Amino acid sequence: MANVLPPFTTIKRAALDLLFPRWCLGCGREGEFLCVSCRRTMSEVVPPVCSRCGRPCPPETSCPGCSDWPENLDGVRAPFRFEGLIRHAIHQFKYSDFKAIAPMFASMLYDYLTENPLPGDTLVPVPLHPLRWRERGYNQSELVAGELGKLSGLSVTGGSLVRSAVSPPQARSANVNQRRRNVAGAFHCVDGRLRDRQVILIDDVSTSGATLGSCARALKAAGATTVWGLVIALEL
Repeated sequence: MANVLPPFTTIKRAALDLLFPRWCLGCGREGEFLCVSCRRTMSEVVPPVCSRCGRPCPPETSCPGCSDWPENLDGVRAPFRFEGLIRHAIHQFKYSDFKAIAPMFASMLYDYLTENPLPGDTLVPVPLHPLRWRERGYNQSELVAGELGKLSGLSVTGGSLVRSAVSPPQARSANVNQRRRNVAGAFHCVDGRLRDRQVILIDDVSTSGATLGSCARALKAAGATTVWGLVIALEL
Protein backbone atom coordinates (compact mmCIF):
# COMPACT_ATOMS: atom_id res chain seq x y z
CA MET A 1 0.00 0.00 0.00
CA ALA A 2 1.33 3.41 -0.96
CA ASN A 3 1.86 5.97 1.76
CA VAL A 4 3.36 8.93 -0.12
CA LEU A 5 1.25 12.08 -0.16
CA PRO A 6 1.34 14.41 -3.18
CA PRO A 7 3.87 17.27 -2.73
CA PHE A 8 1.09 19.87 -2.98
CA THR A 9 -0.78 18.21 -0.10
CA THR A 10 2.35 18.25 2.06
CA ILE A 11 3.01 21.94 1.29
CA LYS A 12 -0.61 22.85 1.93
CA ARG A 13 -0.58 21.14 5.33
CA ALA A 14 2.68 22.88 6.28
CA ALA A 15 1.17 26.26 5.38
CA LEU A 16 -1.94 25.54 7.44
CA ASP A 17 0.22 24.52 10.41
CA LEU A 18 1.94 27.91 10.26
CA LEU A 19 -1.36 29.79 10.14
CA PHE A 20 -3.19 27.58 12.65
CA PRO A 21 -0.75 25.92 15.07
CA ARG A 22 -1.73 22.54 16.44
CA TRP A 23 -2.21 22.03 20.16
CA CYS A 24 -2.35 18.65 21.88
CA LEU A 25 -5.79 17.76 23.19
CA GLY A 26 -4.16 16.00 26.12
CA CYS A 27 -1.51 18.36 27.48
CA GLY A 28 -1.92 21.55 25.46
CA ARG A 29 1.59 21.36 24.02
CA GLU A 30 2.03 22.91 20.58
CA GLY A 31 2.96 20.60 17.72
CA GLU A 32 0.35 17.85 17.26
CA PHE A 33 -3.31 17.32 18.12
CA LEU A 34 -2.16 14.26 20.07
CA CYS A 35 1.49 14.52 21.03
CA VAL A 36 3.81 11.52 21.26
CA SER A 37 3.79 11.55 25.06
CA CYS A 38 0.01 11.67 25.33
CA ARG A 39 -0.43 9.02 22.66
CA ARG A 40 1.60 6.65 24.85
CA THR A 41 -1.13 6.98 27.49
CA MET A 42 -3.93 5.83 25.17
CA SER A 43 -5.22 2.33 25.87
CA GLU A 44 -4.50 0.01 22.95
CA VAL A 45 -6.42 -3.15 22.14
CA VAL A 46 -3.74 -5.72 22.93
CA PRO A 47 -3.84 -9.16 21.26
CA PRO A 48 -4.89 -11.88 21.40
CA VAL A 49 -8.34 -10.73 20.32
CA CYS A 50 -11.59 -12.40 19.31
CA SER A 51 -11.56 -13.21 15.61
CA ARG A 52 -14.99 -11.61 15.21
CA CYS A 53 -15.56 -8.68 17.58
CA GLY A 54 -11.88 -7.78 17.97
CA ARG A 55 -12.04 -7.53 21.76
CA PRO A 56 -9.26 -9.01 23.92
CA CYS A 57 -9.92 -12.72 24.33
CA PRO A 58 -7.66 -15.62 25.32
CA PRO A 59 -6.76 -17.85 22.35
CA GLU A 60 -8.99 -20.86 21.70
CA THR A 61 -11.60 -19.43 24.08
CA SER A 62 -15.20 -18.75 23.09
CA CYS A 63 -15.89 -15.02 23.28
CA PRO A 64 -18.94 -14.47 25.53
CA GLY A 65 -19.96 -11.32 23.64
CA CYS A 66 -20.22 -13.03 20.26
CA SER A 67 -22.94 -15.61 20.85
CA ASP A 68 -25.31 -13.62 18.60
CA TRP A 69 -22.75 -11.87 16.40
CA PRO A 70 -24.20 -10.35 13.16
CA GLU A 71 -23.78 -13.14 10.60
CA ASN A 72 -23.02 -10.81 7.68
CA LEU A 73 -20.18 -8.98 9.46
CA ASP A 74 -16.93 -10.92 9.07
CA GLY A 75 -15.23 -9.10 11.94
CA VAL A 76 -14.24 -5.80 13.55
CA ARG A 77 -10.81 -4.47 14.40
CA ALA A 78 -9.60 -1.34 16.23
CA PRO A 79 -6.28 -0.04 17.55
CA PHE A 80 -7.68 1.57 20.73
CA ARG A 81 -10.12 1.17 23.60
CA PHE A 82 -12.78 3.87 23.74
CA GLU A 83 -11.67 5.55 26.95
CA GLY A 84 -9.58 8.42 28.28
CA LEU A 85 -7.85 10.67 25.78
CA ILE A 86 -8.93 8.82 22.63
CA ARG A 87 -12.55 9.06 23.78
CA HIS A 88 -12.13 12.81 24.32
CA ALA A 89 -10.48 13.24 20.91
CA ILE A 90 -13.23 11.32 19.11
CA HIS A 91 -15.92 13.36 20.87
CA GLN A 92 -14.22 16.58 19.77
CA PHE A 93 -13.97 15.24 16.23
CA LYS A 94 -17.56 14.06 16.11
CA TYR A 95 -19.48 16.74 17.98
CA SER A 96 -17.30 19.89 18.05
CA ASP A 97 -16.48 20.39 14.37
CA PHE A 98 -12.88 19.28 14.94
CA LYS A 99 -12.45 18.00 11.37
CA ALA A 100 -8.74 18.84 11.29
CA ILE A 101 -7.90 15.72 13.32
CA ALA A 102 -9.18 13.36 10.60
CA PRO A 103 -5.72 12.88 8.99
CA MET A 104 -4.23 11.87 12.35
CA PHE A 105 -6.96 9.32 12.97
CA ALA A 106 -6.46 7.98 9.44
CA SER A 107 -2.73 7.68 10.08
CA MET A 108 -3.43 5.64 13.22
CA LEU A 109 -5.69 3.31 11.25
CA TYR A 110 -3.12 3.03 8.47
CA ASP A 111 -0.41 2.03 10.95
CA TYR A 112 -2.75 -0.55 12.45
CA LEU A 113 -3.80 -1.89 9.05
CA THR A 114 -0.18 -2.20 7.97
CA GLU A 115 0.60 -4.44 10.95
CA ASN A 116 -2.79 -6.19 11.00
CA PRO A 117 -3.94 -6.52 7.36
CA LEU A 118 -7.60 -7.08 6.58
CA PRO A 119 -9.02 -8.49 3.35
CA GLY A 120 -10.27 -5.48 1.45
CA ASP A 121 -10.08 -3.72 -1.88
CA THR A 122 -12.26 -0.70 -1.08
CA LEU A 123 -13.06 1.49 1.91
CA VAL A 124 -16.70 2.34 2.64
CA PRO A 125 -17.53 4.96 5.29
CA VAL A 126 -20.55 4.28 7.47
CA PRO A 127 -23.07 6.82 6.12
CA LEU A 128 -25.09 9.36 8.05
CA HIS A 129 -28.76 9.94 7.46
CA PRO A 130 -29.22 13.23 5.51
CA LEU A 131 -30.93 14.78 8.53
CA ARG A 132 -27.92 14.02 10.76
CA TRP A 133 -25.56 15.28 8.04
CA ARG A 134 -27.39 18.60 7.88
CA GLU A 135 -27.23 18.92 11.67
CA ARG A 136 -23.50 18.15 11.84
CA GLY A 137 -22.34 19.44 8.47
CA TYR A 138 -20.01 16.51 7.81
CA ASN A 139 -19.65 12.76 8.20
CA GLN A 140 -16.65 11.98 10.41
CA SER A 141 -16.35 8.45 9.00
CA GLU A 142 -16.24 9.81 5.46
CA LEU A 143 -13.42 12.21 6.37
CA VAL A 144 -11.33 9.42 7.91
CA ALA A 145 -12.00 7.06 5.01
CA GLY A 146 -10.90 9.70 2.51
CA GLU A 147 -7.62 10.29 4.33
CA LEU A 148 -7.02 6.57 4.82
CA GLY A 149 -7.58 6.01 1.12
CA LYS A 150 -4.78 8.48 0.34
CA LEU A 151 -2.39 6.70 2.68
CA SER A 152 -3.26 3.12 1.76
CA GLY A 153 -3.92 3.39 -1.95
CA LEU A 154 -7.30 1.70 -1.45
CA SER A 155 -10.29 3.13 -3.30
CA VAL A 156 -13.04 4.84 -1.31
CA THR A 157 -16.59 4.04 -2.39
CA GLY A 158 -19.03 6.61 -1.07
CA GLY A 159 -22.67 7.09 -1.95
CA SER A 160 -23.39 3.45 -2.69
CA LEU A 161 -24.25 2.47 0.89
CA VAL A 162 -26.80 4.94 2.26
CA ARG A 163 -28.73 5.35 5.48
CA SER A 164 -32.43 5.56 4.77
CA ALA A 165 -33.75 5.62 8.34
CA VAL A 166 -32.90 8.01 11.15
CA SER A 167 -32.64 6.63 14.68
CA PRO A 168 -31.56 7.82 18.14
CA PRO A 169 -27.78 8.02 18.75
CA GLN A 170 -26.50 4.57 19.64
CA ALA A 171 -24.61 5.90 22.67
CA ARG A 172 -27.96 6.68 24.32
CA SER A 173 -29.35 3.18 23.87
CA ALA A 174 -29.66 1.12 27.01
CA ASN A 175 -28.52 -2.26 25.69
CA VAL A 176 -27.38 -4.29 22.70
CA ASN A 177 -30.89 -5.36 21.72
CA GLN A 178 -32.06 -1.75 21.66
CA ARG A 179 -29.08 -0.75 19.51
CA ARG A 180 -29.86 -3.51 17.03
CA ARG A 181 -33.51 -2.52 16.83
CA ASN A 182 -32.45 1.09 16.22
CA VAL A 183 -30.53 0.21 13.07
CA ALA A 184 -32.44 -2.80 11.75
CA GLY A 185 -33.03 -2.14 8.06
CA ALA A 186 -31.55 1.36 8.32
CA PHE A 187 -29.06 0.90 5.46
CA HIS A 188 -29.23 -0.18 1.83
CA CYS A 189 -27.16 0.03 -1.34
CA VAL A 190 -28.46 2.16 -4.20
CA ASP A 191 -26.29 0.69 -6.96
CA GLY A 192 -24.12 -2.30 -7.84
CA ARG A 193 -20.68 -0.75 -7.39
CA LEU A 194 -19.88 -2.96 -4.39
CA ARG A 195 -20.80 -6.26 -6.02
CA ASP A 196 -17.92 -8.76 -5.75
CA ARG A 197 -15.91 -6.27 -3.68
CA GLN A 198 -14.08 -6.90 -0.40
CA VAL A 199 -15.28 -4.06 1.79
CA ILE A 200 -13.61 -2.47 4.81
CA LEU A 201 -16.23 -0.41 6.65
CA ILE A 202 -14.83 2.70 8.32
CA ASP A 203 -16.36 4.22 11.46
CA ASP A 204 -15.17 6.04 14.57
CA VAL A 205 -16.38 3.74 17.36
CA SER A 206 -17.97 0.29 17.69
CA THR A 207 -19.84 -0.66 20.84
CA SER A 208 -21.97 -3.68 20.06
CA GLY A 209 -21.33 -4.05 16.33
CA ALA A 210 -25.01 -3.27 15.66
CA THR A 211 -24.42 -0.42 13.20
CA LEU A 212 -21.62 -2.23 11.39
CA GLY A 213 -23.71 -5.39 11.31
CA SER A 214 -26.66 -3.58 9.74
CA CYS A 215 -24.35 -2.05 7.15
CA ALA A 216 -22.84 -5.47 6.45
CA ARG A 217 -26.27 -6.98 5.86
CA ALA A 218 -27.00 -4.34 3.19
CA LEU A 219 -23.56 -4.75 1.61
CA LYS A 220 -23.78 -8.54 1.43
CA ALA A 221 -27.30 -8.22 -0.04
CA ALA A 222 -25.77 -5.99 -2.73
CA GLY A 223 -23.15 -8.62 -3.56
CA ALA A 224 -20.12 -7.70 -1.45
CA THR A 225 -18.01 -10.82 -0.83
CA THR A 226 -16.53 -9.86 2.56
CA VAL A 227 -17.25 -7.04 5.02
CA TRP A 228 -14.87 -6.11 7.83
CA GLY A 229 -15.24 -3.18 10.19
CA LEU A 230 -12.25 -0.96 10.99
CA VAL A 231 -12.83 1.64 13.70
CA ILE A 232 -10.65 3.95 15.73
CA ALA A 233 -11.80 2.57 19.06
CA LEU A 234 -13.85 -0.21 20.62
CA GLU A 235 -16.05 0.42 23.65
CA LEU A 236 -15.35 -2.54 25.93
